[in-house]
Amino acid sequence: MSVATFTKTGTKATAEAKLHKAIFGVEVGSHELLKQAYVGYLANGRSAGAKTKTRGLVRGGGRKPHPQKGTGRARSGSKRNPLWTGGGIIFGPTGNQNYSKKLSTQAKRQALRQALSLAAKEGQLKIIETFECKEGQVKPTLSLLKKIGAEGNVLLVVSVLDELVGRATRNISNIAAVQAKYLNVYDILNAETIIISQKSLAVINDWLGEAKTKKVTSNE
Repeated sequence: MSVATFTKTGTKATAEAKLHKAIFGVEVGSHELLKQAYVGYLANGRSAGAKTKTRGLVRGGGRKPHPQKGTGRARSGSKRNPLWTGGGIIFGPTGNQNYSKKLSTQAKRQALRQALSLAAKEGQLKIIETFECKEGQVKPTLSLLKKIGAEGNVLLVVSVLDELVGRATRNISNIAAVQAKYLNVYDILNAETIIISQKSLAVINDWLGEAKTKKVTSNE
């Protein structure tokens, strides 16, 4: 399996980059694993910001609202009672909720392989020699993407996400830059064009490639 390669200036190279079938050619039957990885990424980034006051935290209610007898109403000892308007909340969020979802390392890697395989099958992958932005300017970045033919939401995968790369991409609404070792299913599935530098491709191959079997030596 091969894909078009571009130089650092955006011109198409004569040689094509070879993609490992074990990473970019995985058969995807059910999308259940991709869904779990996608939802898990969002859940792990969710913070428990909502918090309600229980009966003990509501202000006021120091005296009895009305006499015990003679009014025809049900007896009540405090306005902080959850049955009263403005009272405490029963079983509301406390701010300590844990929304994270666990997924094994092997499952995460397999989900990445499936996401990259789907992107390769749809022709969304483009390999670039290197992404250079010496001054971190946005205009040369836009010019480079136009030469490459990147359309829609663009995911730029680099080997090192330094300050210059951040400055060159952060103000462009449809571009997301990510370091190769932090590649995730959420960014891949949301992208319409994925640009991977050659160094990043090497990192992905080493990270998601087939595990090397250790040779067992014998003393006999």
